[in-house]
Amino acid sequence: MGLINLLIPSCMVEFTMKHVLLTGATGLLGNYLLRDLLQAGQPVAVLVRPTRKMSARQRVEQFLTGWEQTLHQRLPRPVVLEGDISQPDLGLDGHSIRWVAEYCDRIIHNAASLQFHATSSQGEPWASNVGGTTHMLEFCKSTQIRQLFHVSTAYVAGLRSGRVLESEVDVGQAMSNDYERSKLDAEKLIREADFLDNLTVFRPGIIIGDSVTGFTTTYHGFYAALQLVHTILKGWIPNETGLIGGQHVRLNLGGDETKHLVPVDWVSAVMAHVILSPECHGKTYHLVPQHPVTTRLIRDVMEESARFYGPTFIGSGSHPDDLSELEALFYDHIRIYNSYWRMDPEFDRTNVLAAAPHLPCPAVDRNMLVRLARVAIEADFPTPAKKPLDLEFDADEYLQPLQEQARGLHWNNEASQRLLGLDVRGPGGGQWQLIVRDQQVLGAELGVHAEAHAVCRLNVETLADLIQGRTSMTDAFDRGAAVIEGNGRTIAEYQELLEQVVSLPVNQ
Repeated sequence: MGLINLLIPSCMVEFTMKHVLLTGATGLLGNYLLRDLLQAGQPVAVLVRPTRKMSARQRVEQFLTGWEQTLHQRLPRPVVLEGDISQPDLGLDGHSIRWVAEYCDRIIHNAASLQFHATSSQGEPWASNVGGTTHMLEFCKSTQIRQLFHVSTAYVAGLRSGRVLESEVDVGQAMSNDYERSKLDAEKLIREADFLDNLTVFRPGIIIGDSVTGFTTTYHGFYAALQLVHTILKGWIPNETGLIGGQHVRLNLGGDETKHLVPVDWVSAVMAHVILSPECHGKTYHLVPQHPVTTRLIRDVMEESARFYGPTFIGSGSHPDDLSELEALFYDHIRIYNSYWRMDPEFDRTNVLAAAPHLPCPAVDRNMLVRLARVAIEADFPTPAKKPLDLEFDADEYLQPLQEQARGLHWNNEASQRLLGLDVRGPGGGQWQLIVRDQQVLGAELGVHAEAHAVCRLNVETLADLIQGRTSMTDAFDRGAAVIEGNGRTIAEYQELLEQVVSLPVNQ
């Protein structure tokens, strides 16, 4: 049973809740967090930047379809807003800004750059971590969103030693790289935003893959070293002594340095629980394991999983000047992570233990790390697909005429009603709210909102069958392929509205 399955029964959410706006949804943690919130019934809007080959919606559709294949269930779709945290107003157009102001009451700011070192003060990680946070705060203020969940990092502690409290932020600590500095500056910015009524801060450790499946989409920290040795050693064959090319690799570490590696599924499960539990808001959470791992254990895991035989520890700060060919190659490629391999402080976990005692962190031990390493190596460290899915039916494209009509209506026109929500699940699905006047469908807005008296839920295949005449509305409801939840009008009246929707002209 996955962690989120423990979460869902105790915190199912009604469709009448307002949306939460999530940034960074296409990253590893964002992927899991979106999945967990959608499974728990929380309406979500996501701010996503398009790529050269895919629109924002195509990017979201791709990883949600992947989740559906893994979970063997259909998921609701978030509202996808095409934007960019590096731009004022998050790069949104006027219609989208009005939509957020009307239908969102919280933001989860998860978007960030993981780049360790900047090439300029305007480049990454400063552009995303500080500039993006500044734009996000300005957007919150202009749309009157006063509740913020901010994803920071435990490593805002910098080079501190000893015990680091969840309540502490800047105590004058030295920082070891631009990533840590930029995240500390971002956290200070949000804490200075006096217009916020409620601020919750999450500080995860170093996120690794899924504790059960080993799945990951990013390869930083632990994975960066693993990928490096795997790549380097592809052309080297261990000799009879087990050494690579007969050469030792000397590591300028002591072996006792500690790192707080934490599985992404656990981080997301705890975050989702806190976000959906108002009594847990307004605190800071160190999302770290009880026991960190040592660099000696990481070395052993690389030896077992990647054939990285024979590395020896020569002490922290040592710099041998007689490097072998293999050592020179290793040090040249790993130097960007030099600041990573230090001794971590002890992170206080008081708030996490109090908020989520039912969600203990899985033990990050040798067995887990070897399993995660082998999954990455066997898959050859794949990157997410760059091509959009080939959808059999696209509900968003079909409903574009109604969405365009909604844009032409006076915003929040009192003469019209938002009587029925449409929740279409599966690849090419989405959520919409029908705008109705005198039992006539005038348009469709993104999302299912609190004004809806009822929601019609169906899979995208059923909608396609209805539109293409392969089944009737009556048959779909009789078979349970379409279900209306809620009240306010008769089923016949709701069916009449749906008949208008499935009778739109279809472009040939």
